[in-house]
Amino acid sequence: MIIPLYEAGEITPLGVPETRVVVDEAGETFIFNVSDPAIEVFLPASGDASGVGVIVAPGGGFVGIGYEQGGAAIARRLAGQGVTAFVLKYRTIPSAGDPYQLPAVHLEEMQRLMDRAQTGTPAEIPGFAGEAAALADGVRAIELIRENAADWGVDPRRVGVLGFSAGAFLAVDLAIGEEADRPDFIGVLYGGLRTPVPGDAPPAFIASAADDEMLRNDSVRIFQAWVEAGAEAELHVYERGGHGFDLRPNGTTSDAWFDQFIAWMRMRGLMD
Repeated sequence: MIIPLYEAGEITPLGVPETRVVVDEAGETFIFNVSDPAIEVFLPASGDASGVGVIVAPGGGFVGIGYEQGGAAIARRLAGQGVTAFVLKYRTIPSAGDPYQLPAVHLEEMQRLMDRAQTGTPAEIPGFAGEAAALADGVRAIELIRENAADWGVDPRRVGVLGFSAGAFLAVDLAIGEEADRPDFIGVLYGGLRTPVPGDAPPAFIASAADDEMLRNDSVRIFQAWVEAGAEAELHVYERGGHGFDLRPNGTTSDAWFDQFIAWMRMRGLMD
């Protein structure tokens, strides 16, 4: 079930067609040139709904969206645990619609991340091109889910965001934004910090790998910022996993992240 986030004409289109590209070597389906943001709803089996709703925000550098492995596969597994899951297809920046022909602005952003990781500088990463539009889509998704919570078996006070890479930046943006628009909890996987973090920021589950080539120390910085603000957070830094571990087995301890995220939600009473 796919639900558009906006009415026709409510937002300005990119002017280029949306494209889906399967990259076999990455085992992923990417969506480029998103002008019509939407959520795809994955419902638990009848009678299994826990009342928790989780928006899955895939990565892709705000250029493309890694929709299958970074979105739908995770949503299906969440639904199998009694969670009503929503994959967020948020707006991206214009591109050639080809993972091998990326916009110059994105290549510059990736180089800046790599340089920052190599030097170990703790500076916060400037906003990415496309991040503001994606944030607006995230806010709208939360509003839409809360408005229709009863129809989807969701408690409107238990709506979270689980973000990956660029989607993790989006999850943090939402968590520190306007109070009425914040999710009730977030999961942040291999993403980065945005500030300032308010003391009443929602609880955060944070996970990354120590060998992440782009955002090696950002999970620790997010955790520290949450704790220093007086907000609640849990941190997992796996020895190996790189950037972009999802549900595909890697043979590393990062394979445990999903079960640990579910356990964290149970510990917080979200799954009751």
